[in-house]
Amino acid sequence: MNSHDHDTAAGALIELRGVGMTYDGGRTVLEGVDATVSHGDFVAITGPNGGGKTTLLRIVLGLLKPTAGTVSYCGGCSPSIGYLPQKNSIDSHFPITVREVVATGLLASPALTKAEKDSLAEQYIRLVELTSHADHSIGRLSGGQLQRALLARALVSRPAVLVMDEPLSYLDKHFEAQLYDILRSLREHTTIMLVSHEMNTIDSMATHHWIVDRTLHKCTAAHHFARSGCDQ
Repeated sequence: MNSHDHDTAAGALIELRGVGMTYDGGRTVLEGVDATVSHGDFVAITGPNGGGKTTLLRIVLGLLKPTAGTVSYCGGCSPSIGYLPQKNSIDSHFPITVREVVATGLLASPALTKAEKDSLAEQYIRLVELTSHADHSIGRLSGGQLQRALLARALVSRPAVLVMDEPLSYLDKHFEAQLYDILRSLREHTTIMLVSHEMNTIDSMATHHWIVDRTLHKCTAAHHFARSGCDQ
């Protein structure tokens, strides 16, 4: 089934209509993307390298303006979004501690007191098992530890939408299982969009499966999706 399906589900949170992205130099990464994300959806996204997955997420986040089409949000304003980017997009040499990284996830929460922010930061540092590293510079962390710090930053504001780009990268098997438990606990009150090449467990948790390869295909069969094929 192709993405050119204009049915709007009840409870729509994010809508993309005819979205395309062409970079300077004429390289088209996305074209004709139509999709709806509704409250409570868990959208699992895969596709080939260079197919436009990260570009699509950045457009949803408002970090990129598409060169074609529109992105609209329920109520006319963007919902609160937590974002876990790919680890390789982070400058690990920047002089900032784990505690400070996690606290940046609360910059858009002015109603909270400093004490409340400190308490939340500690709670989520503990959740990702980094309490003993809280005051370490991120340059001292392993790849997996940095990924966990970024996960805590994405979660700490308890956002309405959680957007994750390759969250399993660098995680060891112990914390990979922990991440699955976290995602299961979030599903009741958080809309999730997750890009990954590792779909063995995630595909069974997702409510929607997308393959992004310049355009968007919606898959209806998890076993097709797990092989990065699509039952169209």
